[in-house]
Amino acid sequence: MQHNQEAGALSRRGLFKVSAAFLAGVSGLATLPKQLLAAPLEGKLVTLIDLSLCDGCADRPQPACVTSCKQEKNHTIPKPVDPIPSPFPTNIIEDWSKKQEVANRLTPYNRIFVQKALVTVNGQEKNLSIPRRCMHCDNPACATICPFSANTKDKNGAVVIDQELCFGGAKCKTVCPWQIPQRQSGVGIYLKVAKEFMGNGVMYKCDLCIDRLRAGRTPACMEACPKKAMLIGPRDQIHAEAEKRAAALGGHIFGRQENGGTSTLYVSSVAFKELEQKLSPVSADPKKGQPLLKPGVKRKMAESDGLGKAVLAAPAIGLVAGLVGAFGKLSQRKAENAGKEER
Repeated sequence: MQHNQEAGALSRRGLFKVSAAFLAGVSGLATLPKQLLAAPLEGKLVTLIDLSLCDGCADRPQPACVTSCKQEKNHTIPKPVDPIPSPFPTNIIEDWSKKQEVANRLTPYNRIFVQKALVTVNGQEKNLSIPRRCMHCDNPACATICPFSANTKDKNGAVVIDQELCFGGAKCKTVCPWQIPQRQSGVGIYLKVAKEFMGNGVMYKCDLCIDRLRAGRTPACMEACPKKAMLIGPRDQIHAEAEKRAAALGGHIFGRQENGGTSTLYVSSVAFKELEQKLSPVSADPKKGQPLLKPGVKRKMAESDGLGKAVLAAPAIGLVAGLVGAFGKLSQRKAENAGKEER
């Protein structure tokens, strides 16, 4: 999809892409070892966020990772229609297009942010900086629950939402323990299908700069980090590096078991249970930030994947079948009219 294309534009290819995807769905560098520095960005990748190195870019107007992510991703979001249709029955419109400067929480235009926690380290109080974005779970419930398979787990570990397939239903946000995906209303395929009754835009989140990874490049946030607090590499090597750093700090690792395991590991000298108590309280209120890095958080759909998918599939299958049939009839009618004109 061209970035300057009108919001909601829907091609025949786009419609059949939705249908096919749905059917398929229900069926510190200096301290790193040389082998990790030279490791290609391929296979199963894991990222490491070292909280002992991140200082939140105190010498900058905003953290370098935030700035670089905005520059890399914000131009890919289409301009919302005006006015944005009010969805039934919630009447809730989420429009961040006029608040793109927001940097203290996740939004469609801010896919990474840095939280602060005042903690005690070696007997001294210190403001700990904690970069927050999608954890890229090993078995993401957000991908399991999406009825159109707009949300998928790439073989390299990135969890990616396809703008051309997403209806903005926000089920992915509901099952995410950190409420990572964020919705921009007034964009996406729902505008051409059932704009008052189905969906409400497109969900956006960090996709680990999937296009850069496929080209063998590092994600923008990691490339920009002046402290090299965020790293990416082969799964086994990053896990080993996390263990090494945690041991050196006498510290802790977050992400190995949380939500069934993730492709993001945090290393901290402060226990994550303590960080949980120091960060903003869990709240749906946008002013109070994202849910916390709560240790041991369970995967919400661990015992109900099959049932959840089947329940979601029932109404959507009928819709997709109807869309394909209607589009096929429209194409046939156009062909017949063209034939008549030629005769």
